[in-house]
Amino acid sequence: MPVTTTFDKAVDLRFHSAHSIIRKAASLAQKMQPSPGKPIAELKGHQDYVTEADRTVEKFITTHLAALFPEDAFLGEEHGSISAGLFRWVIDPIDGTSNYARGRNRWCLSLGIMYQDTPVAGIIMAPALGEIFTAIKGRGAFLNDRPIRASTTSTMKEAMVEIGWSPYVPEGWYPEKMQALLNEGIMPRSLGSGALALADVACGRSDGYHEFVIFLWDVAAALVLLEEAGACVSPFLKMGGLTQRTTILAGAPMITNTLSDVLGIKLD
Repeated sequence: MPVTTTFDKAVDLRFHSAHSIIRKAASLAQKMQPSPGKPIAELKGHQDYVTEADRTVEKFITTHLAALFPEDAFLGEEHGSISAGLFRWVIDPIDGTSNYARGRNRWCLSLGIMYQDTPVAGIIMAPALGEIFTAIKGRGAFLNDRPIRASTTSTMKEAMVEIGWSPYVPEGWYPEKMQALLNEGIMPRSLGSGALALADVACGRSDGYHEFVIFLWDVAAALVLLEEAGACVSPFLKMGGLTQRTTILAGAPMITNTLSDVLGIKLD
């Protein structure tokens, strides 16, 4: 029987507490979601939306977690960094805000738990899709409590790969990467949520995801999920992802090396 350490118990307590809180936060987000139509949101930048729900949901999560774990640190997309501690909660209250603001279903809440600089657990909940992805380091990855693994796709002409939209891409970058995929016979996609795109790689729905630059709050939960599901991921944290927006590539293990060559992304 595995020995349960004090550290394991600390992670479990945080994970199960977060599981309950994120469900309540997801219900709040659903009640606040606009109806389909013109986006109801502010623009932080080009195609970079923020809604009232982003701020409200993040505050809800942070307030409830801080009451339970006052010694922990927090990093959220909307409210920035709060305090310091060995454990850190990394929160994206609504990932896929452009979808959310138009009444679409592909959006999620992403909550990662880090110990110092290491992701140790993650929850990605897509309430409108009825899905919750969960992972604890060393204990597997799950979708709605069922184990998941990355795809076994082995040839590029069978692959489906998503390229994430970002307002930070240089001119010409997006069509260049799309064309690079098409040249290899890969089916490209762009669906509007980085966290869910990475979760799709983890569960085998997609064979790869690449975004020019992405923030820690977008990927903290997914990094654990990808590792536990056997996917390959570029060294996001070592490349500066702890403190700044950074490129990411995640892929099915049998094609990621080739995919990194096609997209020009280093894996080490």
